[in-house]
Amino acid sequence: MTATVFLILGIVFLVVGADFLVRGASNLAAMVHISPLVIGLTVVAFGTSAPELAVSLHATFTDQAPLAVGNVVGSNICNVLLILGSSALVAPLVVAQQLIRLDVPIMIGVSGLFFLFSLDGAIGRSDGFILFLGGLTYTLFLLYQSRRESNPEVKDEYAQEYGPKEFAWSKVGIEVLAFLGGMACLVIGSQLLVNGAVTIAEALEINPLIIGLTIVALGTSLPELATSMVASFRGERDIAVGNVVGSNIFNILVVLGVTSALVPNGIAIEPSVLAFDIPVMIGVAIMCFPICFNDNLVSRWEGLLLLVYYMAYTLYLIMKSTEHDNTVMFGSALMYVIVPLTILGLTAITLRSRLSSPRSKGL
Repeated sequence: MTATVFLILGIVFLVVGADFLVRGASNLAAMVHISPLVIGLTVVAFGTSAPELAVSLHATFTDQAPLAVGNVVGSNICNVLLILGSSALVAPLVVAQQLIRLDVPIMIGVSGLFFLFSLDGAIGRSDGFILFLGGLTYTLFLLYQSRRESNPEVKDEYAQEYGPKEFAWSKVGIEVLAFLGGMACLVIGSQLLVNGAVTIAEALEINPLIIGLTIVALGTSLPELATSMVASFRGERDIAVGNVVGSNIFNILVVLGVTSALVPNGIAIEPSVLAFDIPVMIGVAIMCFPICFNDNLVSRWEGLLLLVYYMAYTLYLIMKSTEHDNTVMFGSALMYVIVPLTILGLTAITLRSRLSSPRSKGL
């Protein structure tokens, strides 16, 4: 009973903390005129990834490495399948060209890099430094690009979403306090969540990895869910999708990078994660490209498709935790048949749509 209370309180602290952190950081960014898309890809994405960072660091330093890895992998899968799917059901999501040209390919690339670094059974300190440097470079590039933004449509969108945000030291103090208060809540929440999750896993005799891939991943993804859903309701075109893509990039480059770089022997990767969960994460990332490229829109039916996949993945994890007889067969069908066929089908639909569009016919 106590473990469940800790788990719930941990999630509450993480959600509240991320909300304060995102609100403070977003307002500070808006004061220096950073575009909404880049705020979604950097400030909001990093803020909503802060629970993953806090939980992964705490899990790693308390000898719960499987929980840390499961948290990152599970969150990335949850971000695309559950959060992007739910947001698209609320309202079809228009996808900015920058996401298609740059950020979604980067998300696919860093997911593949994670897999390559994991082949030796661990993410070592040197791997962690490489990932973190990649995250730093990506962030600096986006900020530099945002400051040079000259597209009038982006500027109009900035004005509509944020309004005039004039720089003032009095306002800076308030936003900094909100940011620091959010960070404090994240630290407290991560401790409660990890302690509660580990206790539940031990009581039920379940591998902590499964808890990390499900309960902890969903709990730390709640800020992304709240942010993207609210952005969808408000019709904020770029933040809903940019938050998911940016958060996935930050989870691998920053969360995994910082965590593994601070641990002397790195983070061990269990064979089952390398064989199934990481490939599923890569497949989900690849799936994003044809979905976003198709008319630059994530439609409602595509959102429903993503949610169905999330339910199928969750069902596999439940079967695995209960050692169901058909677990291996179901997992193999999901990874080697259903996901590849879906990617091929979405790609074919996208190509047909592009070839039949008036622009492709020279009209």
